[in-house]
Amino acid sequence: MKLTQWEEEMKKTRMIAQAFFAMILPALAIADEAAIKIGASLPLTGGFSVAGAKHQQGYELCVDLINERGGILGRKVELIVSDNRSDPATALNQYERFINVDGVDAVYGTFSSRLTFPVASLLAKNGYVHPVPAGGALRIYTQGHKNLFYFQPNAAEYVGASLAGVLRDLVPGDNKPSKAAVISADDFFANGVWAGLLGEKVIDPADGSEVADLAPGYLAENDIDVVFTERWPEEGFNDWLNLANQVKRSGADMIVGLTASAEEAVQLTRALKTVRAEAKLVYLSQGTQAEFHEGTGASGDGVLVHTSWHRDAPFQSILGGQPFSNADYVATHKGRYGAEPDEDSAIPFAVCQGIEQAIIGAGSTDNALMGAWLNARTKEDPVRTILGRFNWDEIGLPSDKPFLMTQWNEGQLQFVYPTDEFEGVSQMSYPKGQF
Repeated sequence: MKLTQWEEEMKKTRMIAQAFFAMILPALAIADEAAIKIGASLPLTGGFSVAGAKHQQGYELCVDLINERGGILGRKVELIVSDNRSDPATALNQYERFINVDGVDAVYGTFSSRLTFPVASLLAKNGYVHPVPAGGALRIYTQGHKNLFYFQPNAAEYVGASLAGVLRDLVPGDNKPSKAAVISADDFFANGVWAGLLGEKVIDPADGSEVADLAPGYLAENDIDVVFTERWPEEGFNDWLNLANQVKRSGADMIVGLTASAEEAVQLTRALKTVRAEAKLVYLSQGTQAEFHEGTGASGDGVLVHTSWHRDAPFQSILGGQPFSNADYVATHKGRYGAEPDEDSAIPFAVCQGIEQAIIGAGSTDNALMGAWLNARTKEDPVRTILGRFNWDEIGLPSDKPFLMTQWNEGQLQFVYPTDEFEGVSQMSYPKGQF
């Protein structure tokens, strides 16, 4: 039977469509199957929500830039983020789901030592590389887990080494503080910094074994007497004025505030201002964020804060196989989010860079191969990030990488120590004086 012209045209159209879909559908399926899935459980609500939201920005910006550059090994990256509500049990469940339900190829770490400590055991049990953005408690790294990599300069217990360097190198010898008040949140990270400053033993709560003996402590080594100590509960504390008055009455001329968050640093600084406390030197373990200056104003001037990142550090790194500087990161983040980044966004960005380089270096998303590649890094052949260069010791802590010490002055967070790391160091203002 002879086909009409219309039927001939329809037959040709069907044939073209069948050929097109026969060609494109397998390609789409391959592209979807080939996507590298990476999971991250973050505290987007709850007590750590401010830092958690910034961690999400850091991860998402890095992944988007990688995908714009063609992905990793020619494969796009799919980032799966879940809100753990600042709860350790929820974080555990989410990483377990990433592994057993979502089938992720890799993971990015969560925020805080309190969440990281239990998650580390789960990821080690399942053979995953665990890049840690914000979990500095030494106990995390002495559990014997393999393929654990901390993307900050050192464990919390050793943060005091940088403060000791400031006392030694920047404070006039005839005007050094002699009496310290050390106050702290009862928090994993803060307790670690406390132990290093006061020279305590670090004990593994699981079996009571000694992890480290930090005696005599960084303060005693610098001839500073501790005249007042106090810890406040990790959640629900609001008696800041009473605490500030106790610090003032102690007669301390050095104040160490080991807060668990930038929000706590703001509350403490405001309370010290209200009681008109005065000190030669003030060091806080949190407060590099813009929220600290916004919440404290001029009373925050002169406050020292350690950090893993500073916008003016001239670090050169790699992203998507191309050079990517710290200045590039600052400009890109500001263009995306309309605000300057701080270390809570920069650190997870560096974690993302590290995992990208590990996958490329291993030529695979096999976590055993990725871990072997990361463990093989050296000072001469490191992972290169916007936080600088990284290689790690046998327990997963960075080798020979000091913290940066910063100070707020006239609304600017200035890099003041160490003075020989690179150019652009500002002169430290001293003494602090009244809040």
